[in-house]
Amino acid sequence: MPQDIYPIELKAPDIAAYRAGNTGVEYVTTFDSGQPGPHVMIAAVTHGNELCGAIALDFLFGNNVRPVRGKLTLGFNNIAAFNKFDPANPTTSRFVDEDFNRVWAEAVLDGPRDSVELRRARQIRPIVDTVDYLFDIHSMQHKTVPLLLSGPLEKGRQLARAMAYPEIVVSDQGHAAGKRLRDYRFFGDGTDKRNAMLIECGQHWERNSVEVAIESTLRFLKHTDIIDPAFIARHSKKADVPQKVIEITDAITVASEDFQFVQDFKGMEVIARKGTVLGRDSGRDVLTPYDNCVLIMPSRWLTKGQTAVRLGRFV
Repeated sequence: MPQDIYPIELKAPDIAAYRAGNTGVEYVTTFDSGQPGPHVMIAAVTHGNELCGAIALDFLFGNNVRPVRGKLTLGFNNIAAFNKFDPANPTTSRFVDEDFNRVWAEAVLDGPRDSVELRRARQIRPIVDTVDYLFDIHSMQHKTVPLLLSGPLEKGRQLARAMAYPEIVVSDQGHAAGKRLRDYRFFGDGTDKRNAMLIECGQHWERNSVEVAIESTLRFLKHTDIIDPAFIARHSKKADVPQKVIEITDAITVASEDFQFVQDFKGMEVIARKGTVLGRDSGRDVLTPYDNCVLIMPSRWLTKGQTAVRLGRFV
């Protein structure tokens, strides 16, 4: 388990002061400048054990960040899971009933299913429906370089380039198990100007993930041009970086309860040869489809129907 490999270097912030919010939805607060401009949402704890996003939002609240034009919404998503976080057993608070970041298909949100996560998504959805730019802050099981997940569309890749941080951009379709928040409705429509970005800031509990979360959030806000540039200049600590784009070509979905990797992959490994065995799923070899195949976020939670690993190549 990840907690056996990585120390808990972060402390979950006390966010009780943000519970009431001002939107009618607990833990969701909107600041309205009263001036024309886009509605920008920064979202955290889509998964309850991912602490860096909560710390980044706490940083914005603590510095009284307000938009000079448009609106800024700060939202703690899966609050029920976050409130369960226990540093002695940190992986168990990823979600309560199901992954909050797999329920954002309209048919699921409008359908008869019920769970803690679906009820929360249905609460937040009317606010998301008014958002022009969404930034969703995540972290990863393994300690690898930060990843900016732009989605499969050119508008997402353009937004990633405008941020110029971090170095690695992953252009991907998401997961077979369900639609992510960053792909919801108009965010996943190439003809719509509304846009979303997801960042994986590093390993869940490493100290550096907070620095990445704050820096990337500031850059997202700089691009949307709703915050005083002087505040961003005071707190942004990183220079622009030349980015590399990995295009995801395959998402390997676990087909049985017998899936096993052939070695302990952590992510960002580049497998030189096509046809290399990565794992076995109920006796079937899982092979690299081409030379120089990059492994993105291999999972230790090898549950049937979930993504085991994504495969991509530098473009």
